[in-house]
Amino acid sequence: MTELLPLLRDPGREPGRDPAGGPPPGESSAVPVPATGRERVRRAAWFLAHRPGLVVSVLYVLLVLCAAVAPSVLAGGDPLTGVPALRLRPPSAAHLFGTDYLGRDLYTRVVHGAALSLRATVLAVAVGLLVGGLIGLLAGFIGRWLDEGLMRFVDTLMAIPPILLSLSLITALGYGTTKVAIAVGVASVASFARVMRAETMRVRRATYVEAARSVGTRWYTSLRRHVLPNAAGPVLVLAVLEFGLAILQVSALSFLGYGAPPPAPEWGALIAEGRNYLANSWWLCTMPGFAIAATVLSVNRISRALDGEWARFR
Repeated sequence: MTELLPLLRDPGREPGRDPAGGPPPGESSAVPVPATGRERVRRAAWFLAHRPGLVVSVLYVLLVLCAAVAPSVLAGGDPLTGVPALRLRPPSAAHLFGTDYLGRDLYTRVVHGAALSLRATVLAVAVGLLVGGLIGLLAGFIGRWLDEGLMRFVDTLMAIPPILLSLSLITALGYGTTKVAIAVGVASVASFARVMRAETMRVRRATYVEAARSVGTRWYTSLRRHVLPNAAGPVLVLAVLEFGLAILQVSALSFLGYGAPPPAPEWGALIAEGRNYLANSWWLCTMPGFAIAATVLSVNRISRALDGEWARFR
């Protein structure tokens, strides 16, 4: 009853609130302050410290990128020159991955082969991201008959297995690392198109996009400033995930002989060369295969962290 008396005198006052308009007793009136740069660094360090697998994955991917950009930093030898007297030597301190049937250092060939394999992988992901992203963006933003036509084309691509579609395109385009990359990229267009279409349709119905239209903003300005930046996040995460899948497909096609001709040390070609000596020289297939598997698993771990772990942590 004592607490209700002030309300009878001042009906606009809430129970437990100070007459001057302050917060109820025991509650703070401080406005949340955005995290500073030092606080963000501390949070990122705590996030990585509790995820050692992610740290190892990032370090390994950086090592692979270094091998692709500057292979001589990690392996200064010639990947095409060997010593016949040292043929088929097992892994040792002198030859970390052993030697092949011509006496060439396998570690040097794997390091220098990263440039060829990753160059094809980057080109494949870029083709899928640009073409598929453009198809999904137009289909989701414009809609109507254009959406129907583009999505039926995407459904046709999804009905064909990616490896079969890549083989068909390589047969039409010809052999070579660039042709393999284009074929793998076209095979991944459908995935990028569907994700971009879904995100574009979601952002297009947002309140700020409708407000921009109501004040007379042109459609291409709204598409460039509002829709594309807010719909690109999940598509970029998918690109990181597709990077690992593209490595597998490029290596598989290289293993079948559709990549660069010998003696180019592509990762898939290295496994194909070592399969004839697998019974006695296991390292010829195991070491390049380990490099491929570790790269794919590391990229997948990073994409999983970007997809949900970091957003939930923040």
